[in-house]
Amino acid sequence: MFDVAPTELLLVIVVALVVIGPKDLPKAMRFVGKWMGKARGMARHFRSGLDTMMREAELEELEKQWREQNDAIMREFPRIDDLNAPTPKPALAAPEESSEQDADDAASATAPSETHAVPPRDGPLP
Repeated sequence: MFDVAPTELLLVIVVALVVIGPKDLPKAMRFVGKWMGKARGMARHFRSGLDTMMREAELEELEKQWREQNDAIMREFPRIDDLNAPTPKPALAAPEESSEQDADDAASATAPSETHAVPPRDGPLP
C-alpha cells in the first residue's frame, strides 16, 4: 500500500521519539493503532457492501435471463389446459412445387401433434 523503505521508517521513528518523547511514544503508538484499526474496519465494511451489491446485480441479471428463457419455452410449449394461450405456429415452410402428397404432408405439419400428456395443475401426478 505505502512504499516505505526501512531507512524512511527508521527516520520517522527517530523524529517521533524526539518530538513526542520516550514517555508518550507508547500512548501515541496505541492511538495510531486504534485509528488504523478503525480505518481498516470501515474499508472492510465498505468493500463487503460493494461485494453484496455486485452479487445482487448478478442475481438480478441471472433471474432476468431465466425469465426470458422460461417465457420462450412457455410460448413454444403451451399447456394443454391453458385455453387462453395462442397456438404455436410451426416454422416449416411449404415448398413451391406441391403435389397431393406434399399438400397432405403440409396439412399434417400445421396441426400440432401432442407427444406427451400434461398432468392437471392441481391434480396428483399419474
